[in-house]
Amino acid sequence: MVSIEDIRLAEARIGGQLLTTPFLESRTLSQIVGAQVFLKFENLQFTASFKERGACNMLTQLAQQGVRGVIAMSAGNHAQGVAYHAQRLGLAATIVMPRFTPAVKIERTRSFGAEVVLHGDTLDAARQHAFELAKSRGLTFVHPFDDDAIIAGQGTLALEMLDAVPDLDTLVVAVGGGGLLAGMAIAARALAPRIEIIGVQATRFPSMFNAVKKTEHATGTSSIAEGIAVGTPGVRTFEVISTLVDDMLLVDEGDIEQAVLMLLEIEKTLVEGAGAAGLAALLRHPERFRGKRVGLVLSGGNIDPLLLGAIIERGMVRAGRLARLRVSARDVPGVLARITAVVAEAGANIDEVHHQRAFTMLAAQNVEIELVLQTRGRDHLAAVLAALREAGFQTDPQP
Repeated sequence: MVSIEDIRLAEARIGGQLLTTPFLESRTLSQIVGAQVFLKFENLQFTASFKERGACNMLTQLAQQGVRGVIAMSAGNHAQGVAYHAQRLGLAATIVMPRFTPAVKIERTRSFGAEVVLHGDTLDAARQHAFELAKSRGLTFVHPFDDDAIIAGQGTLALEMLDAVPDLDTLVVAVGGGGLLAGMAIAARALAPRIEIIGVQATRFPSMFNAVKKTEHATGTSSIAEGIAVGTPGVRTFEVISTLVDDMLLVDEGDIEQAVLMLLEIEKTLVEGAGAAGLAALLRHPERFRGKRVGLVLSGGNIDPLLLGAIIERGMVRAGRLARLRVSARDVPGVLARITAVVAEAGANIDEVHHQRAFTMLAAQNVEIELVLQTRGRDHLAAVLAALREAGFQTDPQP
């Protein structure tokens, strides 16, 4: 097992090669969840992910050993960390990525001079292909999580967090293969033996949860938290996590979406799904953390712009700030103008209008008008509906 001494050596080795990120209290999030919440902004690293830590630690050692070429498998963040630090250290890098990897991560990885090979629909398929290429090309494989040097590098996060806030009660850490949680658990147990350490996985990819809890939750095919969508946990990381971690929690896709949006709106910081998993756990299980001093890692900020747009829009729908209404009325001149005037008077903004005559069960002389509105929230939406009904229109919100 990796030791605290290994993590201290990693801290000295990577010092000056990457950012010591801020670790700050969020007063607003603390009020919302009822705990004192501290955020570690790893999304501010140059490649926008904590993965730089482990990659830098391992590659620095490989460069000193005279290795010239490396290969890695990753859905994006490990890929960028390896590609960037390989370029810095003069190592040739080949990165195998699953075909579903967001385009923003693929292009960023290529921008660091790495050869990108797209293979397979899962991380496991990409990993197997990377092993084959490593053997055929004589490259050194840089594992995304199940390697002592990677685990030690990720563990430097806990050193920084506990140095800044020594009296933390709890660490909440997202888990995919387990490199981050394992490294942080080793460091935290050495520095603060009584601290509570909790891992968080997406419900659709509960591999480490199943391994630790001895459960059989089904694995899905995709998740917005693709950075932790790992089908098979690490061997080394499982050994550490099953020994040192207190509990594991699962969060749904909706929880993760809400956390991404809250961090964007409240903290003005952009995180990907995996980076928001810790906050999602606090939102899903607030009683579990009430009154505690909790440290969260915003582990990455590489999110596809189209996915982010969808998350924002869906979040507005859930909050009642974006709503779809169906209004029925007599099909006479000026009726649409009357409807839009009522909506405007109620203070809502019209995003879309669909005028439907043929595909409706209404009488032939009637028309069905579908409106997509921007409102201030659910109370305001209720007021708009009331104003339309008072004006004589039949209306209902649509799912």
